Amino acid sequence: MSDAELERHRHDWDWLAGNWNVRHRRLRERLVNNTEWQEFDGTCRMVQTLNGFGNMDDNWLDLPAGAYRAMGIRAFNPETRQWSIWWFDQRSHTIDPPVRGGFVDGIGTFEAPDTFRGQPIIVRFRWSDITATSARWEQAFSPDAGATWEVNWIMHFTRA
Repeated sequence: MSDAELERHRHDWDWLAGNWNVRHRRLRERLVNNTEWQEFDGTCRMVQTLNGFGNMDDNWLDLPAGAYRAMGIRAFNPETRQWSIWWFDQRSHTIDPPVRGGFVDGIGTFEAPDTFRGQPIIVRFRWSDITATSARWEQAFSPDAGATWEVNWIMHFTRA
């Protein structure tokens, strides 16, 4: 990887640094053809680490059933040229397996094999509509090796 390309990746997440208000929208049930969405608010505060090759965010999710904290942790691997993203959730006290990927033409796509209710799936995170004051994140599951996707969580970020 050239120094110029490495330097570019150091700044992939610059736009997310700082404080955000987040409007969450998630399916009440996943992978059962459910169309009922639940909406709630939250916050996110992201700080950069590892001289730009890592970052972490502290999230507050104010679900109607009970608020909780979570963390996103990201690190860039110059050998694979990919970012890894781990999710740490206060409710389960475990770190999810990382999704991996990167940004192409202003859209970040990160995927990984996982399981949901004992069944193999692919999980995908996608960042889009990124500006200095707003962004969109969505999570989708595929139960059929990527042939179809169900978007089950959407977050709209606005700069706090």
